[in-house]
Amino acid sequence: MKKKSEHPNLLYIHSDQHSPRVLGCYNDPLVQTPHLDHLAERGTVFENAYCPSPVCTPSRMSMLTGRYPFENEAWTNHHVLDSGIPTMAHAMGAAGYRPVLIGRMHALGTDQLHGYVERPIGDHSSNFPGAGYAPKDLWRSVVNSGSGQSTYQVHDEDVTAATVDFFNRLGVKKRAGESAEPFCLHIGFMLPHSPFVARKEDFDLYKDVMTPPRISETKDLSHPFFQWWREYAGYGKPSEQDVLRARTAYWALVTRMDVMIGEILEAMRKNGLDENTMVVYSSDHGEQVGEKGLWMKRTFYEDSVRVPMIVSWPGVLQEGERCERVVSALDLNATMVEALGADPLPHSRGRSMLGLLRGEAVDWEDVAISEYCLYEGHYQRMIRSGDWKLIYYHGQEPQLFNLAEDPEELNDRAQDPDCREVREELTERVLAGWDPEWVAAKMEEKRVNLEVIRAWVQETNPPEQFRWEVTPGMGFLDEVR
Repeated sequence: MKKKSEHPNLLYIHSDQHSPRVLGCYNDPLVQTPHLDHLAERGTVFENAYCPSPVCTPSRMSMLTGRYPFENEAWTNHHVLDSGIPTMAHAMGAAGYRPVLIGRMHALGTDQLHGYVERPIGDHSSNFPGAGYAPKDLWRSVVNSGSGQSTYQVHDEDVTAATVDFFNRLGVKKRAGESAEPFCLHIGFMLPHSPFVARKEDFDLYKDVMTPPRISETKDLSHPFFQWWREYAGYGKPSEQDVLRARTAYWALVTRMDVMIGEILEAMRKNGLDENTMVVYSSDHGEQVGEKGLWMKRTFYEDSVRVPMIVSWPGVLQEGERCERVVSALDLNATMVEALGADPLPHSRGRSMLGLLRGEAVDWEDVAISEYCLYEGHYQRMIRSGDWKLIYYHGQEPQLFNLAEDPEELNDRAQDPDCREVREELTERVLAGWDPEWVAAKMEEKRVNLEVIRAWVQETNPPEQFRWEVTPGMGFLDEVR
């Protein structure tokens, strides 16, 4: 049996709303991300990794539990994960680690740990459901973009400082000759999530070189869901200047996040804690950033539902590799759990990717499923299977794309007679075990319950745990529009 000091360490860095298209190691020629690019050189880059839901809370809760959103009964940013459902932090704790979370988790309810034993920095938002942005805030974020300061960046700077301190304190113990306990550390960044506001020094890196979206409009926007969504979210027709300014800020936020990741990795290295350490980087979902005339996430297009995923463990796993297999964030959950020698989570849908990462011949099915549901009567699910992607809209026509032939998703094949068998097969698979009518009933039940919780929060102002306080004036634009 291994001594505890011989067990591997884990550093898991999880960002918010990062499209893999805006990352040097994913072939963006513009963005400056040297630290993540170096991490990729020492590990494996997954080309086809997908989130469980293209929106924050359901994606993150699924990442924690290894279960689909409908199994967590968490579909929106107002839903609370049942504390009785074990997470990967519980599994790692049961294996002898002390899992620590610094920063973003976006869990709601009184349980702000979900298996973590320490959390020096919490979320910027309330522990309780009910607060949040209105849909039309999404559009205002595009127009009111530019240089300035994002509250989220200030949050992440505190996260970075706390993480560097974590490694420095471990380093002091190590240099004092104290027995080294393996660490299990989860870093939650807010960046590069909108608002599209970045500090001037970063904004200026891109303001004169930013490019417009590859595809500014698409005929798919005539689909009933996108017509509804654009009206619901208050989409207008942005000027070319608005688009370029918002994109400039997004690229700048990605670069600033990379700088902070570099500080964390350097602190780990300087303290001699990088040996036998698995380092993982991923995000909860992507960002449309103007592609196809859309912004934010909440779509199943590649910009929104595909995520960056880098896994590095020098001396144990392959280095400098790119993996084309279709994987899910749920598979990343199972991979980290197995890597730390923990028992698999019960009812997890995740498949460990350690065999893929070792370059072994693995019987792997190229499939990933994502789910997105709204109170307003929209129940949707996506399946990526091999080269094909089917998007199911309950009560509306689906979309079907062949990503090998059509990587930009411009040719919807759902009505193509030659694709009838593919459409039928994928529809059957995406609905297997998932009943949209049951989801609708459950969401209505939660909506009614939530009204009581919101009223309770307003009247009692309950104490909050691990809340990172936002101060007035923390976020601002240098030029107010």
